[in-house]
Amino acid sequence: MADETSTPQGTPESAPAQSAPAQSAPAPREARPYTPRPAYAGPGGSRPPRPAGGPGGPGGGPGGAGGRKFFRRKKVCKFCTEKIDAISYRDVRLLQGFVAERGKIVPRRLTGVCTRHQRKVSQAIKQSRNIALLAFAARF
Repeated sequence: MADETSTPQGTPESAPAQSAPAQSAPAPREARPYTPRPAYAGPGGSRPPRPAGGPGGPGGGPGGAGGRKFFRRKKVCKFCTEKIDAISYRDVRLLQGFVAERGKIVPRRLTGVCTRHQRKVSQAIKQSRNIALLAFAARF
């Protein structure tokens, strides 16, 4: 017993018999080999350029690597160019162009109408539906 009390607790002789396995600590930052990440990895990185053409892509037919690039013209508001301010709910022929076959109002990104006029168009469509000038849904 004299042996056990004379040794300090932190020495290897007094260590418990069941010691946890030594885990390898990660190497310091300087010692790790540098492996560059791809630029497109992660939400902030940019993606590499896509090949031009090809099936399903813009400007290419099936298997065609060359050819013209697809150019989409920027849509301009029909009402702004023609300087139409008032959109009447009674003008059914005009409003039908902004209603899909199923009766849904076509969104701005498809029609190219500016925000202000899209709001007026949708209000006029709803008013003309309420007084039965336009149908709520398509007929089957």
